[in-house]
Amino acid sequence: MTTHASSHHVFVLMGVSGSGKSVVASQVSHQLTTAFLDGDFLHPRANILKMAEGHPLDDNDRQPWLESLNDAAFAMQRTQAISIIVCSALKKRYRDILRKGNENLSFIYLKGDFDTIEERLKARKGHFFKPQMLVTQFNTLEEPGSDEEDVLVVEINASIEQVVASTVETIKSVVGR
Repeated sequence: MTTHASSHHVFVLMGVSGSGKSVVASQVSHQLTTAFLDGDFLHPRANILKMAEGHPLDDNDRQPWLESLNDAAFAMQRTQAISIIVCSALKKRYRDILRKGNENLSFIYLKGDFDTIEERLKARKGHFFKPQMLVTQFNTLEEPGSDEEDVLVVEINASIEQVVASTVETIKSVVGR
């Protein structure tokens, strides 16, 4: 089932860990007076327990979670003019699940190079940084190509204020505000 064409739109902020998805989503949603959902909140109990035991999730673990996010996107775009979901969406297969049946969904890829993101992760206070985690994220990342026309890119090699401003402008360019 697909959504009916409307002016309501959902934006999935995607990128590797440390790219600023949650911080950007929070500030953008505040500026646009809209809702945002951290996709991690929809992980099923089995995934949470698996991760808590230190085991990485595989694609089979992610499937029901991504389908839940797809449902959430559908619900959000029926109730909000603009909604934001935070999800790394590192593989094209994941993005395909998220966009399925959601005509008014776009991705905003918070794109940064390894060194920039590593520097930001090391600077986080109270955050235990494992360099191998970032290596794994970049190895998993399937950067969106020209065949994914619904993916917009915001470069993160600027201050957080500039990244937020660029993200707001990107959203406004899509929704015509």
